[in-house]
Amino acid sequence: MSDTTESLHRKISSAGDLHSVVRTMKAIAASSIGQYENAVRSLDEYYLTVQLGLSACFRQGAQSTVTWEANQEQIGAVNAIVFGSDQGLVGQFNAEMVEFVVNTLEKLPGKKTVWAVGERIQSRFADTNLHLGKRFILPNSIAAITSLVGEILIEIEKYRERGEMSQVYLFHNHPESRSVYKPVSQRLLPLDDAWRHDLASIRWPTVNLPEVMNNGKNTLLAFIREYLFVSIFRACAESLSSENASRLDAMRRAEKNIDELLDDLNRSFHRLRQNSIDEELFDVISGFEALNES
Repeated sequence: MSDTTESLHRKISSAGDLHSVVRTMKAIAASSIGQYENAVRSLDEYYLTVQLGLSACFRQGAQSTVTWEANQEQIGAVNAIVFGSDQGLVGQFNAEMVEFVVNTLEKLPGKKTVWAVGERIQSRFADTNLHLGKRFILPNSIAAITSLVGEILIEIEKYRERGEMSQVYLFHNHPESRSVYKPVSQRLLPLDDAWRHDLASIRWPTVNLPEVMNNGKNTLLAFIREYLFVSIFRACAESLSSENASRLDAMRRAEKNIDELLDDLNRSFHRLRQNSIDEELFDVISGFEALNES
């Protein structure tokens, strides 16, 4: 059935409404990317400060408590904290992350348990051989990340006190550019000798070396808590930034497709309208000629 001017006009109107929705979602995604990127940049500087503080403690011979060190009897127990997306229009965001987690954990020995941050990515893990553990609600703003990190740290401490985990890995998408991201992983725990050696080898930025005063143990514990907090916070912020970057890219493609559709519809509408005008003019001329002949 061929289109009429009325049906084409309705299609143009619907496409215009959809175009407005896409522009709004595009603006929201761009705004969200800005706040998450600013948070990540601020965290990078703070993360370096925490690392320098830990480096100063270890250079003076401070030792971390066994609370965060490896349990040799449970050295194979691995917990993976995975950040996904609960929003739509993000392409293969969750699928690519699940594939990356499965391939990475296959190389590690022992039992693997996944703590999913987000409902949708947890449902995808249900189709894998990985054991599903705790599930956390994905935050939808910078302000909500702090409470999430607190919940995760509390659960980590509970499981470690019971000897049910010894290694903790973070998995999240890391933004590469405004619309490109890649899945990355970071070993969060244990805080072993290799971790302490890497921190102690960090070069101090000035010629004046630091000195930890008074109770070095309490200072070290405070830095360790901040290290764990900022590591999880940054992973979440980078994941949310990548999610919005993916959505922004999807909205750009959708906007381009709608623009092309509107151009095609408008050309069809004007062509059909011109044909209708030509037919009406032809009828008028034909009627005029018929009257003259009579």
